[in-house]
Amino acid sequence: MKTLTIRGIDPVLSNAIKSLALKNKESINQAALKILKDAAGVSVKPVFRTYDDLDPLAGTWSEEDERQFKQAAEYFNEIDQELWT
Repeated sequence: MKTLTIRGIDPVLSNAIKSLALKNKESINQAALKILKDAAGVSVKPVFRTYDDLDPLAGTWSEEDERQFKQAAEYFNEIDQELWT
């Protein structure tokens, strides 16, 4: 692997790369490499997009919340025989 020095990175760009790295929980170097690969058209895009928009909700339900949800969703376990005959 080669090492490349890029001069002239202004504070706005530097902060943007740092913010992106922090958001994606990766190093500044990894974030910069992703940006360069994307711009050069040599990045490998994942086939399926990863969603994390519900992550803040994980583990936040109380036992009562779970009980209420299961009770409300019980209806979906019933089979309407008229639809299948």
